Amino acid sequence: MSRKPLLPTCGSSTPPPLLLLRRFLPRRRATSSPPPPSTRRRTAAMPPRAGDSAAAAAAAASFRLGMVRVVSFLVGGLNLAVLLLGLYIIDAVLPSGCGGGLAFASAPALAGVRVLSMIGAARAQHATADAIAKRHLHESDASVAADAVARHEIRVRYKRWLWWTRFGMAVGALQLVAAIYLMFVIVRDLSNERRSTSCFFGQDKADRVSVRALIALFLILSWVVIIVQCFTGSDILRWRSFYATHDMAWKAHYREVFDHGIREALCCLGRAKYLTVLEEDEVYSVARLLGDLVAYRASGTGHLELLAGLALLQKHGNLSELQTDLVEASHELMQEAAFLHPFAEACYTGPLLDFGRNPILFPCAWVYRQGVLTPWARRRRPALDGDNWWRGHAAAFLRFVNIPPKALLKGRVCQSKREAAYFVVVLHDKRTVVIGVRGTETPEDLITDGLCRECAFTMEDLDGLVNEQLPATTRERVISTFPHYGHGGIVESARELFMQLNGENTSSGRLGFLSTLLGEGSECHGYKVRLVGHSLGGAVATVLGMMHYLQ
Repeated sequence: MSRKPLLPTCGSSTPPPLLLLRRFLPRRRATSSPPPPSTRRRTAAMPPRAGDSAAAAAAAASFRLGMVRVVSFLVGGLNLAVLLLGLYIIDAVLPSGCGGGLAFASAPALAGVRVLSMIGAARAQHATADAIAKRHLHESDASVAADAVARHEIRVRYKRWLWWTRFGMAVGALQLVAAIYLMFVIVRDLSNERRSTSCFFGQDKADRVSVRALIALFLILSWVVIIVQCFTGSDILRWRSFYATHDMAWKAHYREVFDHGIREALCCLGRAKYLTVLEEDEVYSVARLLGDLVAYRASGTGHLELLAGLALLQKHGNLSELQTDLVEASHELMQEAAFLHPFAEACYTGPLLDFGRNPILFPCAWVYRQGVLTPWARRRRPALDGDNWWRGHAAAFLRFVNIPPKALLKGRVCQSKREAAYFVVVLHDKRTVVIGVRGTETPEDLITDGLCRECAFTMEDLDGLVNEQLPATTRERVISTFPHYGHGGIVESARELFMQLNGENTSSGRLGFLSTLLGEGSECHGYKVRLVGHSLGGAVATVLGMMHYLQ
């Protein structure tokens, strides 16, 4: 499993989509050919000089009017116009003791709060971007402790900026409610304009036209502000005014964006523990990988432009060479795979499998499959690691594949980081031990999917491929093409599962679970071992099969 190039090649000529993609991505120069003196752009491979770092740091620390987005000026100006016009109408137009004055005053008051929230968000955004830029410019001189302190400061400042932006979004939602309520009050008051209870239009016919014009203008401005705010986003300042074309600064910025986004998504999925973690963990590893993927932002390339380039590259790319040494599976193996396939599906013991089969009544199907209605049968079901009180996951697995409870020997359904859920089943009539690995179902599985950095296999990881019982040509091909790489999250999950199933304690002489189950003199001696799984579970089962030669 040697590494292959990610992009297709076709001799010395470069396809037009690849030229387009190269134009989108940040250009890097070889270290052997330094850039000319007139070149201003620097990349992560070429750190800036000390003088440039000091100048850039001073420029980032000082506020400039050019940092503010044009749409921010527009939104702020419109809110100020609503505030001033509303105050004038309240003071000069509305009569004293008007019953609708409170509804009318809410719009300019919220506009003023919106302006203040924009100022607070701008200050918080400036502090966040300044901290990220300074950490990037002085990253080579910082120690490990200083780097940890700087990273903690960036995360705290980012959370503060996020709070200000969401406060502004809440104020915008209140502005929408106030505008709707104001329209309702004005329309209701129109029917009373000739009565003494009329609040907005008065009794003087000469003043009625001008009053109506002012109120209509105020109402239009209120709705224009709401509509514009829906399409402008939460950024007050331009991030590029801080980061310029520095790759590492953009990576650090999007690292924080993805980190907080993933943690909040996990919190919504019932994993609130990830929201308060400030040190590096598996979520930060996924966010760091995603942040590295957006280095093209340093060249000014937008997300849609990159996707367009990738789409064109995929459309016009050449097909990879087909393998010519593949062997067609025999009919017996296909029949055995069809028989074992339900075990891979049964590993989804949560509501995911029932939701796919019963989109409307899946809660009822899941409750039935979990055995909630038959709690008296709890003791007859095997106890799995992480199962609920009534052992519902074991009941769901057994009911789906229709096997007796004693056939399920071991399993785990509640896992932590980089761990896979699995089930071990013994089929005595088939003389087979089935190890089923569950695919993506929980937030922890999603994190494992996201840990997709390359991970180098060791010789111990590929012990099943270099085993003496395999053909010599297979062993030679594996050894001669070292190193081999795999998906980091999948490889680590397979290693952990291997230790769970076959980890041996050399100090105490204790054998692993599979060695005890399949060893000489055991009830399963001579049985075949089959690894099954779907999606993520299939990938983990494949790597697990490469780690250990199974008959």
